[in-house]
Amino acid sequence: MLCLLLWPLYTGTASAHVGKSAALSSLPAPAGQYGLPFAASPGPDTWLMGQFYGNTTFAYEQRRSLYGNGQGMHFGLDFSAPCGTPVVAITDGVVSEVDGPHGSGPHNLVITHPDGLSSLYGHLLNKAAVKVGQRVRRGEVVALSGDSQETCVSEPHLHLEIRDHSHQLLLNPVGYLQADWASLGLADPDMDSAGFQQDLRQPGVWQFPEDQPGVRLHGPLLNNFAQPWPPPTPSTPVRK
Repeated sequence: MLCLLLWPLYTGTASAHVGKSAALSSLPAPAGQYGLPFAASPGPDTWLMGQFYGNTTFAYEQRRSLYGNGQGMHFGLDFSAPCGTPVVAITDGVVSEVDGPHGSGPHNLVITHPDGLSSLYGHLLNKAAVKVGQRVRRGEVVALSGDSQETCVSEPHLHLEIRDHSHQLLLNPVGYLQADWASLGLADPDMDSAGFQQDLRQPGVWQFPEDQPGVRLHGPLLNNFAQPWPPPTPSTPVRK
């Protein structure tokens, strides 16, 4: 079901990048083939879900600012973890960027995988010790998690993305990572309320971690809802 929901959402939106992006048919379908970015099991002393990929209520509120380049979506998974938590490669690959132009600061890492996809690890504590061109194996420690605010108090977490090699198409990592998402979602702060933003004209759309849409960088907003629920704050009025 996930493949059917995810792949058609790219149709038409990726046409501007046909010359740069991998053919959609060549990208692997999500089948739980990757591991999680931590070797330790989830728990209050290790790591928990912080924010899912997709049309979360937080992303919706920030859809024209913080997430404007990602069509209004939170285009990664946030794993809450203490600073210094070892981060492991989710599958075999070659390091293609260390503190490069892609990924989230203050430090980031990109690993290119032979199946046509890349994994991005953001908000790292310091510059990753691995080198560009280095081959890494699934489960190998490649970095340490940090804090987007560089305090190790305010927002300590790892931001993980899955993209195609052109860095134009961003995919929902949930289907690719082997995990008990239902259990992990119970500890996700975003899931305390509605979790994902709804459009009352299409109330069942994008309401679960596994059915969130793919994203084309710098594409038009996907979530400019006519009847959003929960209602937006006055700072983010709905355009009609």
